[in-house]
Amino acid sequence: MEVILLERVEKLGAIGDVVTVKNGFARNYLLPNKKALRANESNKKLFEANRAKIEADNADKRAEAETASKTVDGKSVQLIRQASNVGHLYGSVSARDIVEALEAEGAKVTKSQVVLDRPIKAIGLHEVRVALHPEVSVTVKVNVARSPEEADLQAQGIDVMQQMFEENSAPLTEDLVAEEGAEEAESAPEAATEETSAVAAEETSADEAPADEA
Repeated sequence: MEVILLERVEKLGAIGDVVTVKNGFARNYLLPNKKALRANESNKKLFEANRAKIEADNADKRAEAETASKTVDGKSVQLIRQASNVGHLYGSVSARDIVEALEAEGAKVTKSQVVLDRPIKAIGLHEVRVALHPEVSVTVKVNVARSPEEADLQAQGIDVMQQMFEENSAPLTEDLVAEEGAEEAESAPEAATEETSAVAAEETSADEAPADEA
């Protein structure tokens, strides 16, 4: 389906562009959200007649978004969630969760403005894009942790999962070293016995040689 864009749409085009999109995308997203018009002759004339107003309205909205971006850009929010020992969340962090966390920090955004390709399902620091306007995007940091203390460590740049892995692997390494030492200690007497037997055999052979010659 061909449509006329009424605002900039990422990966499609800018205001006034006539583009071809899948029918479902047009019917389910672009048209109902008033981001585009069907590109028939009557709509093309309607758009051209109102182009100046559409562009002026867009400029006003962009200016408002740029002002609002100053209270959102670079914000860091903390979300405490239950997770497994390997950091997988029991559940996930959604766009709604991020909106509520930002609102608690005094930043007003809507769920549709939070751009999440997929829900967050692991602890750690996650950068999330917030599109305040088709031409104005900012980034916020979402600190997902199992406790406030863990969140503080992550905020300092510490990889808590890596740290946990190293701590858990240290006792295992010590056990392996201890086992190797015990095996060496057990094998040492056997080696000494074998060496003594070999020396005794050589001495016996040396004592018997003259007798044979006589």
